[in-house]
Amino acid sequence: MAEKENNTQLVIITGMSGAGKTVAIQSFEDLGFFCVDNLPPALLPKFLDLMKDSTNNIKNVALVMDLRGREFFDALFDALDRLGKEEWLDSHILFLDAEDQSLVSRYKETRRSHPLAQDGLPLEGIRQERKMLDELRGRAQTLINTSSLKPKELRERILDRYKAQKHQVFSVQMVSFGFKYGVPIDADLMFDVRFLPNPHYVENMRPLTGLNTEVSSYVFKWSDTQKFLEKLKDLLQFMLPQYKREGKSQLVVAIGCTGGQHRSVALAEYLSNYFSSDFVTHVTHRDIDKRKGL
Repeated sequence: MAEKENNTQLVIITGMSGAGKTVAIQSFEDLGFFCVDNLPPALLPKFLDLMKDSTNNIKNVALVMDLRGREFFDALFDALDRLGKEEWLDSHILFLDAEDQSLVSRYKETRRSHPLAQDGLPLEGIRQERKMLDELRGRAQTLINTSSLKPKELRERILDRYKAQKHQVFSVQMVSFGFKYGVPIDADLMFDVRFLPNPHYVENMRPLTGLNTEVSSYVFKWSDTQKFLEKLKDLLQFMLPQYKREGKSQLVVAIGCTGGQHRSVALAEYLSNYFSSDFVTHVTHRDIDKRKGL
């Protein structure tokens, strides 16, 4: 898309129910867009006023508008006409479509009713919706037919179409934790480092954390730690690009020790710094302060 420099970018996601708008809005979230799902078209002018407010820093916005707000649908075209008059704004309509047979199959798989055929056959609602959206389809700048696309493929299409060079879509989140407090439920990969020498048993290190140089030096001085790190780095160097290629936007790597204070903290910090040259990395120490409550 050719946007004017420093303009706010607004993408309106619309199209046939069941064509992939949920995947689309999630993809824009991954791109760093401010996203609103199911905004009634009648509220778009007020939303534009909020966007125009110079006190906010919202520069990329994606809105889903579909027949869940059909009582406001007639207001959509008036709102779209206003968009073209806003010089500070670059607006774009993304219309998601699919063949009738594909949409019927999706409704059967999910066992959901079409919003326009709550008590009837999905095909009846699909045909009615297609007539209602025909004019909007003609005004769209981008049309994607999702009939033969898997969710991952649709996501890739959207990322390739809308991402700016400055966006880093894939990030790695290193999380340290203590097994005594339970494992992180959102971890994609988890490694147990309780086999490494524990600074907890060194009296002067017990109240410290893995963020302290004395503790981290103690953790890293052992040959077992060095061997483990070499193997783990080699494994992650292979796996991280595979997850990125698969389409994942964030990978959570959890490193656990007994209390989440010493070993896991030091290793999570090290790994985050090590991979930061190739990936966007973040580090979180979930249980580092739990000891204060003991």
